[in-house]
Amino acid sequence: MKQVEKFEINNEYALTVENMNLWYGNFQALKNINMRFLKNKLTAMIGPSGCGKSTLIKSLNRMNDLVEGCKVTGTIKVGDTDIYEKKCDLPRLRKNVGMVFQRPNPLAMSVYDNIAYGPKTFGIKSKSVLDEIVETSLKGAAMWDEVKDRLNKSALGLSGGQQQRLCIARAMSVEPQILLMDEPTSALDPISTGKIEELCMELKKTMTVIMVTHNMQQAFRIADQTAYFLLGEMVEMDDTSVIFTHPSDKRTDDYINGRFG
Repeated sequence: MKQVEKFEINNEYALTVENMNLWYGNFQALKNINMRFLKNKLTAMIGPSGCGKSTLIKSLNRMNDLVEGCKVTGTIKVGDTDIYEKKCDLPRLRKNVGMVFQRPNPLAMSVYDNIAYGPKTFGIKSKSVLDEIVETSLKGAAMWDEVKDRLNKSALGLSGGQQQRLCIARAMSVEPQILLMDEPTSALDPISTGKIEELCMELKKTMTVIMVTHNMQQAFRIADQTAYFLLGEMVEMDDTSVIFTHPSDKRTDDYINGRFG
């Protein structure tokens, strides 16, 4: 694979956000966000719709650069690297900080080519190496046995749950250090959701996972840390067990216990 440098992550935090504010034009969508994401752990971000969770997660690999009028202040670091510095290498950032979206978005090509697309972009030409990456990625996404006999068929023929796991496999194919997931199970049935949750528990052995979810039971089941957002603010962030049993802010307690949102 064309050598794309990984980020140096030398302490317990894979990613830090300091004094971050974000505007869309004149509207301030995020206000003074300070967060530290533990390396090789899964962090869930919960809160009502429109509170800034998806805006934040898209800022962590600069997907919001694509939104006209978006302005970010403050500091976001992967390891010790400030990703909003002008000299930041975006291909390097997006290789090492992957993204899985709310709705499955497989490319209109074969299962095999969906997975091989990223590695090819980074310079891999060898068929045997690509074959190995495809198999390893699909096994990592717990779907090799389901698709190994249909690798050359269109990915659009897969079920919704399979398409989402394919998208996770596609993200894994370039070996990211951090995987961002924006409500990855909201469009899926309970069985597919369970498979994705099991997969997330495996993924954090080798990468840091940051997930936006509206499903509080999901956050409680699989997250090591949970952060609660409200009206563009990060209200509190702690171990998931603390957030769900002894939150320090009444607004979090009200949300967790269904009195709000």
